[in-house]
Amino acid sequence: MGRVKVRATRVLPGPAWHELGDIELAAVDAPGPDVDVLVTPNEGVELDLYPVLRLIANYGVGYDRIDLDACRTRGVAVTNTPGVLDAATADLAVALMLAARRGLVAGDRLVRAGAWASHWSARQELAREVSGATLGIVGLGRIGSAVARRARGFDMEIRHVRRSEGDLDELLRTSDIVSLHVPLTVETTGLITRERLALLRDGATLVNTARGGVIDEEALVDELVSGRITAGLDVFAHEPSVPQALFDLPNVVLTPHIASATVETRSAMTRVVVDNVLAFARGETLPTRVL
Repeated sequence: MGRVKVRATRVLPGPAWHELGDIELAAVDAPGPDVDVLVTPNEGVELDLYPVLRLIANYGVGYDRIDLDACRTRGVAVTNTPGVLDAATADLAVALMLAARRGLVAGDRLVRAGAWASHWSARQELAREVSGATLGIVGLGRIGSAVARRARGFDMEIRHVRRSEGDLDELLRTSDIVSLHVPLTVETTGLITRERLALLRDGATLVNTARGGVIDEEALVDELVSGRITAGLDVFAHEPSVPQALFDLPNVVLTPHIASATVETRSAMTRVVVDNVLAFARGETLPTRVL
């Protein structure tokens, strides 16, 4: 790495990581007076602790916790890891649709508790199908498009809106399943308001693998407590905190922000981070620069 001082807040998985050699490991809030490059998974960075910092290599596609305005003022470049986690995130979105619609987690709990009835009952709680359902995709970027391709295998009717076009309210009113795939920005924070949640038809399913802040979380909790809708949630507004009211609900599936948590994807993300750091050290164009 020559004279470039690199700090990482954790060791990243995959063989590419070792190409950086011996680098400093420290918490993001530890002073780094001589650190040129910081490798971090979307953590807030106090730039005053890093007076000579020139690159934040973000381990992840989302970088909403990084102050881009402050980085721009200080001349700090920022990179991310787009593209390589599209498939894994889309897979999880579909998995959450299936789990929430078919009651997989509630059924698992029933069996484990020894509460499975010994005979079939016509009065038992019935699930809703994914096959043939109308899927509304909010944000048809790389991940949203990957979800749409998978949904075609379930013969789903696909509708979508982009951030800059389309009728979001109409999509919410007419979809059986709504899947969110927008970044967290000033424009998308609180995009799914209490009023918009109320537009969802009874029995609809809301899936969020984007960012928790895209939804009015308090309003979502109220809808789920009412039992009117179901949901599959991989992200939350104040991670790792999750609203206590959700824990015992049978109509919501909760996962701990694991959309990219596969061996293949995390290794590929590391490859992108390392490529950016090596390019910086060589004075070359950064492959996935966002600032």
